[in-house]
Amino acid sequence: MKLRPTKELKVANTISTLVNDLTLDLDQVGVYLATNNNITYKRIIEIAEAARYEKEELWKENQDANYLF
Repeated sequence: MKLRPTKELKVANTISTLVNDLTLDLDQVGVYLATNNNITYKRIIEIAEAARYEKEELWKENQDANYLF
């Protein structure tokens, strides 16, 4: 039985694909998001904070794995 990707994984992949387009002006996207609905902005910030937390945790785990004592 093959597991289906979750809605969250699909959204993450879509966001990743969109922001990896080097012709996309991310600053302008930020301007549009900031002037958009306040809830949209807050949810985008929530995504960024969750990503930062996970990245820092992965880094800490990697550092612990390399600790020689």
